[in-house]
Amino acid sequence: MIKKRALLLGAAGAALGLALAGCDLYQSSKSTFKGVDLTGAKYARELQLPDIDGRSRSLADFKGKVVVVFFGFTQCPDVCPTTMAELSQVKKMLGADGDKVQGVFVTVDPDRDTPELLKAYLGSFDPSFVALRGSPDQLKAAAQEFKVYYAKVPGKTPETYTMDHTAASFIFDTEGRIRVFSRYGSGAEALSQDIMTLLGESRR
Repeated sequence: MIKKRALLLGAAGAALGLALAGCDLYQSSKSTFKGVDLTGAKYARELQLPDIDGRSRSLADFKGKVVVVFFGFTQCPDVCPTTMAELSQVKKMLGADGDKVQGVFVTVDPDRDTPELLKAYLGSFDPSFVALRGSPDQLKAAAQEFKVYYAKVPGKTPETYTMDHTAASFIFDTEGRIRVFSRYGSGAEALSQDIMTLLGESRR
């Protein structure tokens, strides 16, 4: 499974590279980000899904904060908990500036990820993290907007399936603009540096 995820991540990264090569505003040689610079990308610009209370949420709700969006599921054995733990660690590393960082978890498994489960799951990392849980059609639209891959992988029984999905985070600046694609495995230090760069921009 880990090998399969690595292959999927590599394919997603390659696709992103091709997409970004045609972006007039993409200047990799001048980028100060540790992740992939998505400044000016024509996708991942909107996100509107219900939260666990059924209230529609969008990126505009978090204006003034650096937003880190991740697509995953609660029964993920490795990528998802590691990503959430690293983001929680980064918030602590930033001290007072940690309050200016908003984690957003979009479940790709709404059938099993109930509101109660999502609340408990994210609460174990950071109570401030927001979970979004849309209908299958809403999830499909959001994934298409972000160019995110996800697919159900059958298990031994109908209930024990798992999910393959893009293993990366999307980072938005304090104005709600997509800026960085942070690959899984980059580590908390690289993530914190990119977030600090964006927070620094907001103070200029």
